[in-house]
Amino acid sequence: MGDKDKLISDEPVEEGVRSLPRKSGKKQKGFSQVPWYFASGIVLFWALLFLTVVKPLFYRLPQPLTIEDATAKGVFIAERAQANLYDFEAIGTKVVGSEGNEIKTVQFLLKELNLIKANIQEDLFDMEIDLQYAYGAYVKWNLVNMYQGIQNIVVKLTPKGSTSENYILVNSHFDSQPTSPSTGDDGHMVVSILEVLRVISSTRQTFEHTIIFLINGSEENSLQASHAFIVHHKWAKNCKVVINLDAAGSGGRELMFQTGPNNPWLVNIYKKGAKHYFSTTMAEEIFQTGLVPSYTDFDIFVEYGDVIGLDIGQCINGFVYHTKYDRIDVIPRAALQNTGDNLLGLVRTLSNATELRDLSANPGGNTVFFDILGLYFISYSAENGVKLNYAVAGLTLVLVYVSLLRIAAKSNVSSEQVLGWFVLVLVLQLVAFVLGLALPLAVAYGLDKYGFSLSYYATPSLMVGLFVCPSLLGLALPSYIYLKLQNNEKVPFAQQVQLGLHGHAVVLAVLGIGITVYGLRTAYLITWTLVFYIIPLVLNLLTTLHDRGYSWTGILKIIQVAPFLYNSYLIYCFIVILTPMMGRFGLDTNPDLIIGFLCALGTILSMGFLILLINTSRKSGFVLLGLLAVTAATVYVASSTDIGFPYRAKTNVQRVPYLQVRRVFYEYDGTVSKDESGYLFNFQDRRGYAPLVKAGVDLTGLVNMTSDCAKYMMCGMPLYDHRWVEAMENTMWLPRETPVWTPAEPILEQLGKTLLDDGKTIRFEFNLTCTDHTSIFIQPNADVTIPNWSFVENYTTTYKPPYHIYFSFGIDDSPLNFYIDVLKSDRDYNVPLFQMGISAQYMHVDGDKEAIAFAKTFPAFAATIQWPAIYKKYEF
Repeated sequence: MGDKDKLISDEPVEEGVRSLPRKSGKKQKGFSQVPWYFASGIVLFWALLFLTVVKPLFYRLPQPLTIEDATAKGVFIAERAQANLYDFEAIGTKVVGSEGNEIKTVQFLLKELNLIKANIQEDLFDMEIDLQYAYGAYVKWNLVNMYQGIQNIVVKLTPKGSTSENYILVNSHFDSQPTSPSTGDDGHMVVSILEVLRVISSTRQTFEHTIIFLINGSEENSLQASHAFIVHHKWAKNCKVVINLDAAGSGGRELMFQTGPNNPWLVNIYKKGAKHYFSTTMAEEIFQTGLVPSYTDFDIFVEYGDVIGLDIGQCINGFVYHTKYDRIDVIPRAALQNTGDNLLGLVRTLSNATELRDLSANPGGNTVFFDILGLYFISYSAENGVKLNYAVAGLTLVLVYVSLLRIAAKSNVSSEQVLGWFVLVLVLQLVAFVLGLALPLAVAYGLDKYGFSLSYYATPSLMVGLFVCPSLLGLALPSYIYLKLQNNEKVPFAQQVQLGLHGHAVVLAVLGIGITVYGLRTAYLITWTLVFYIIPLVLNLLTTLHDRGYSWTGILKIIQVAPFLYNSYLIYCFIVILTPMMGRFGLDTNPDLIIGFLCALGTILSMGFLILLINTSRKSGFVLLGLLAVTAATVYVASSTDIGFPYRAKTNVQRVPYLQVRRVFYEYDGTVSKDESGYLFNFQDRRGYAPLVKAGVDLTGLVNMTSDCAKYMMCGMPLYDHRWVEAMENTMWLPRETPVWTPAEPILEQLGKTLLDDGKTIRFEFNLTCTDHTSIFIQPNADVTIPNWSFVENYTTTYKPPYHIYFSFGIDDSPLNFYIDVLKSDRDYNVPLFQMGISAQYMHVDGDKEAIAFAKTFPAFAATIQWPAIYKKYEF
């Protein structure tokens, strides 16, 4: 852009004034084009802009406040929150039912809350602390989730004299996954709540609506505690709006990724209350499609409590999520300050919101919302978004048509001829758009086919060569070939380049219309990309720059800075968030296709117009060769060197979940038909067990579960939760000779078998003594139905067998009593009627000596998540 004077062609625009005769169009093109280094500069300048502006702003965090800053009342002090976080981490893992979760963490939180209560402004606020013990059951993921004695810590902060009956709920959870100290998920949010409560209750700034702070004790366990609160707690019926706080990463900015539903005023609350913006409609739509393999309490509150609100989560550095490396050393104090500033602002704004006085009076509908580099926040109604999308797309088509007429007039050719040439260019740009998407996906497919998927997992910079460069090549190649081969002497070369950009604009306009018709609010991306194309087009049309060689490119490049910064920022955000998730996306999905598509999308939106400007250079072919060379070199590095190996110890680990399994099958007469032990693996990424074998782990005898899944109910295995059930046919079994040890065994006692009053139904009654994570699988025989049982009503008439009851307990380890009613068509009840499997997980122990020794053979890059489990199958 510094060579602006060089961009203006010496070629006059008047008819017939072409100062140099030529024998071919190629010579004129060579004369009219700018120096060769200009094309390379186009690519390098924008790469530099990304590195110096976009990435620093993406990772920007506020200056953390210390205890010394506490003299300024009413501010979040990150140092205090961090001190709480150290204590929280020191407790260790906090699996539901463990001493760490049910005793130590509860005691820690109650202690901190009582310290806060001792320092509240008593003349302004009332504070109540309630420890809830909850019991209940509900259906989610097609199974019954049943809980017993799980614990919630609930705090009610009420301004004195308040008459509002509509409360605000602020929620996070304190339990953890096995092996994880849960410092980021969700200790970061827990201590942020503590500090926000401390600040609000100790300063003399009152509010209108009561605030409920819920720190729940069973989120990782199928979201049970949020259900327990919203369905059973005495304060739940007044909770109308929730701020839900969760994590799928550690140590960065938190993303607001869900709002509503259908309450646009909440987006305005975020805009007013949040201090450090990070949010986009695209995140909401991606999360709600199920692409992200995570769930939050927000869904439970909305489904069972008719609650609306904001869903906010940590999302950066998801590599440590749910592993033993989720520790405080990856959470800078500034990240706590970022969360605290936002949460404090949101709670203060929402607790004084006039909209909360009468929720029925608020207008409904969805919202288009997004932050701009974390500096600004834009929002407007989805209805206005649709209008804007159509208006911008229509204006794009009109302005392109006007430009074509202008080119025809200045070139002294008919408009029909120019339109004919443009149709050809438009087809080529459609091909370019397809290639811009297809070439990165082809690379992704090829890498996966030869076993090199996830090569960017530990080295994200490889994405540039693997996916960005092929996309740029695909976008530029059709126009390059066309402009080299065509021999159009009537239209100046600069305007022929401009036709290519117009073609890309029309492709985007049509795509934007299609996405809008489909109903996706994410169409705003295309709309705003087009806005910053039609602005320079209007300016160029209103001046003579449109017709003066390459003069039109100056304004275009200046204004294209805006969409480049935003689009590259947004897509980079999703790449950062989703790349770690690719390590737990399962064996069946090629994650490179997802990441490749994201990179291609970002490239098209950020560089779709700019890459075509390489055609203004005499040696634009060198740029294409350079892109091809970088792609080839990166593919080599990814597939043939250690740089492309996906995993690194502590930072980019391979998750290896497996169970130490003993399974025992009892037949109808009580005899044992099978008693064997082994390790059940649930590999979570595309490379599966291959990296482990190469690292020296002895997996000799490892087999898939296909045959067992065909023969046995639930594959005859102690499957853990709904994720294990969904992936059961991809699990793998490694036998071992010696029996697996478990600290206890589930004891199933049949208490009775009784004919009911209807004379045709048999009731089986059972008592089950089990561990805190136990599943009950029930499979009636072909001619048997289960019309009723003691679990969730109507479940057996709605869902198909085998039936799955996922049972867990917290502080109350009482045996489970239940009954099952059985109906058989011929009423012969002296034969086998149904199978029952008891899957017991002992998640608080490491296992026996052999299992511990086996775990130690795994390489440092593998994060094993394993424990003993036993499965007992019965026939009744």
